[in-house]
Amino acid sequence: MNLDLVLTGGRVVDPSRNIDRITDVGFADGQVAAVGDGLAARAADVRDVSGKIVTPGLIDLHTHVYWGGTSLGIDAEDFARTSAVTTCIDTGSAGPGNFPGFRKHVIEPSQTRILVYLHVSFAGIYGFAPDLMVGESHDFRLMAPKYAAKVIDANRDVIVGIKVRIGRHASGPQGIAPLDVALGLSDETGLPVMCHIDEPPPSYETVVSKLRKGDVLTHCFRPFPNAPVKGDGTIKEAVLEARERGVYFDIGHGMGSFSYRTARAMLSGGFPPDTISSDVHAFCVEGPAYDQLTTMSKFLGLGMPLGEVIARSTVKAAEAIQRPELGTFREGAVGDASVLSLTDGAFALEDVEGEVLRVGERLQAEGVVIAGRWWHPQ
Repeated sequence: MNLDLVLTGGRVVDPSRNIDRITDVGFADGQVAAVGDGLAARAADVRDVSGKIVTPGLIDLHTHVYWGGTSLGIDAEDFARTSAVTTCIDTGSAGPGNFPGFRKHVIEPSQTRILVYLHVSFAGIYGFAPDLMVGESHDFRLMAPKYAAKVIDANRDVIVGIKVRIGRHASGPQGIAPLDVALGLSDETGLPVMCHIDEPPPSYETVVSKLRKGDVLTHCFRPFPNAPVKGDGTIKEAVLEARERGVYFDIGHGMGSFSYRTARAMLSGGFPPDTISSDVHAFCVEGPAYDQLTTMSKFLGLGMPLGEVIARSTVKAAEAIQRPELGTFREGAVGDASVLSLTDGAFALEDVEGEVLRVGERLQAEGVVIAGRWWHPQ
């Protein structure tokens, strides 16, 4: 079989297949064709990635990429170039009222893949500024499950779930009620919910106790108040029960939702996140989140092995969105790959509370393969 592209000589790390070795990855007809030695002779395009790490295309489970349509939006293709992310999951930037514009003007023209958690609020997370923060879930008149169900049924190729935001800032006087609306929409459409949580009320325990198997709690390692751990560092019982039910716990770093103190307590308690995501948007892309690779590097700095960090940004993220063709080098899978370097140096990585973790290595982007073609070298 002739191959369109081979990445040769790199350290291939594919947790979905328990691969971690120097070998080649071949692509044909937009798909993964083979992983093994000596593939270069069969390819029209050979890229020597010796000394680099080659992973299935990275998936960032929490992004905001409705560029130009919401004040939070960043450009997905620019993000791919700097963070080697081949699939951005936009989480609630658009609701049923403005999703058609998102699809036509951003998703369809994008060379990188954009999938969506559709917001249950009519216009999604429509407008923020650093000094203007109005939670879209404050006004119950904006909850639009009937409209959202219609949009979901017409766009199931790109909509993977339902987004709702809960907490003092996001839902304010409505408390947990918008989550009940989202769960009802989930029952109607069969899609899972991703729930944002910020400061109380309601409490972390109250929110997570409502989530079901397959639902995602994002901002899961947030700081006090509304952290998943008690003051003594022990994990709250409702959190343990939710994992037992099959709830996914996603990082969603963002502007205010990732604490080293919480992360250390959760990791020491044997509770790593299911997925690592950046929650990249216009107000955190220059810090403290920056991008997906910076967020992943923070977990390396906390002692998580490289393979586990990559799994939580590839196969585990694909599992959460029920897209098994992504996040793997299985033969016939989507032909996406991320080429990374693990760079030595002195790096200062901050969390949202201002704590700085000083590390001796970090991940950086070196190139991207999309649909079996070399797309961009960093």
